[in-house]
Amino acid sequence: MAKSEANPPREWKTVATMPAKSSKESRAIKFLAACTLVPILCFAFQDLGSKYGGMDWLTYDYAAWPLMIAPVLMLVLFLMNRELVRNPRTGSNFSQTIMIVAGMYLLWNLIGGIGYSWLAVISVLSSLAILVGGWRLKKQASA
Repeated sequence: MAKSEANPPREWKTVATMPAKSSKESRAIKFLAACTLVPILCFAFQDLGSKYGGMDWLTYDYAAWPLMIAPVLMLVLFLMNRELVRNPRTGSNFSQTIMIVAGMYLLWNLIGGIGYSWLAVISVLSSLAILVGGWRLKKQASA
C-alpha cells in the first residue's frame, strides 16, 4: 500500500474569514472594507509623516476628512444593499459588519464633531441612520 493511499491529502480551508453567501454580499463587504481601512491608513500616514518625516503640510485635515466621508459612503452602500440586511440568509455577514463599523464611526465622529468640525454631524447622522435603519429592517423582516 503506497503512502499516498493511506494518508490522502488534506484540503486546506480558510477559517479566519467567513465566506460571503452571495456575490453581492462579497462586493458590499469589499467596499465596506475600503471605507473602513482608508481613514485608518490616512491617520497612520499623517501621524508618521508629520512627526518623523518632517512633512508639515500633512495636517489633520488629511485624516479627518476621510473619517467624516466614510460614513456617508457607507450609508449609500447600506441603502443600495438593504435586502442583504433584511434577509439574514443572504447577507448576515454584511449586516453584522456594517453595524459594527457604523458604531465605530459614530464614536469617532462624535469626538471629531466636538474637537474638529461641526460638519462631523453629517457623519454622525449617517452612522445613526445605518444603525437605526438596520434595526428597523431586521424588525420588519421578522414580523
